[in-house]
Amino acid sequence: MSDRAGWDRRALLLAAGAADLAVSTLGAALGTVRGLLRRSDAAELAADAEHDLVARGRLVLDRYAAVPPAHLEVLAQRARARRGVDGG
Repeated sequence: MSDRAGWDRRALLLAAGAADLAVSTLGAALGTVRGLLRRSDAAELAADAEHDLVARGRLVLDRYAAVPPAHLEVLAQRARARRGVDGG
C-alpha cells in the first residue's frame, strides 16, 4: 500500500468516524427534544431556556464589547485620588 493510499484511507476513516459521531449526537438530541415535548410544562421550560440564553448573550456581549479602561488612565485616577486624600 502506498503512502498516498494510507493517507486516503486515514482521511476516509476520520470522515466516517465524524459522520457516525454526528448522527449519534443528533439522534440523542432528537430523543431529548421528543422527551421535552411530552412534558406538560414545556412552555415554561422553553421560557426558562430563552431567559438563560438571553442572560448568556448579555454576559458574552459585556465580556467582549466593553472596552477596558486604559491602564495609564486608571493609574492617573488613583494618583489624583491619593493626592486628594494626602492633601498634597
